[in-house]
Amino acid sequence: MKTTCLIIDDEPLAINVIKKFLEPIENFEVINTFTNPIEGLLFLKSNNVDVIFLDINMPVLDGINFIKSLENPPLVIITSAYSEFAIQTYELDVLDYLVKPIEFPRLMKTLNKVSKRLENKNNSSQESSTENPFIFIKIDKKRMKKVFLNEILVIESLKDYLKISTLTGKYIIHSTLSSFTDLLPEKNFLRIHRSYTIAIDKIDAVEGNSIEIEGLRYAIGRSYMDQVKQRILNSSN
Repeated sequence: MKTTCLIIDDEPLAINVIKKFLEPIENFEVINTFTNPIEGLLFLKSNNVDVIFLDINMPVLDGINFIKSLENPPLVIITSAYSEFAIQTYELDVLDYLVKPIEFPRLMKTLNKVSKRLENKNNSSQESSTENPFIFIKIDKKRMKKVFLNEILVIESLKDYLKISTLTGKYIIHSTLSSFTDLLPEKNFLRIHRSYTIAIDKIDAVEGNSIEIEGLRYAIGRSYMDQVKQRILNSSN
């Protein structure tokens, strides 16, 4: 199956550079391009893609606010002539940041990241069909800890680290919330905020814009509200 790509950049020349690089790579397919980010948003409302190549400096809607407006963003790769936005965009869990002019060897490293992330996500979905699936997390330089998925309560983002709260303990690991959430089966876990992913079956109560788990409340982000309500309603049917 091909990895579907969307390119959004207000410079047609920049779009053509990425398209030319991707043309000979069989497992990647550019399904559309936009110079107007608003048109790109409308396209995403009715179409699914695996990855977006997204410029930062664009009129009307810049790349950062574009990402923030997405309820369930695909993998995002920033393409920009300016490196100073890198830290800000990584806080939004972008997969990679490419500085223009983009060179083919650097793009290939990014495509390898995309393939690995999608492969891990697919493998995680397959593992979820086993009787008691688990993952290993690296809790220090020498120790890997087995964590059963049915024991996870909440995963909380702490910038470059995560706090994983389970029925049996809490663990701090070096990872982003987006990359870790991608490893979890979608039917069991739900991202409710830029800072939180929760286990659906561990929800004790939903009140207003928050979810209660084990006596603690976790805010539901405004951009996640509709998706969260829909998933919770579906899980109760």
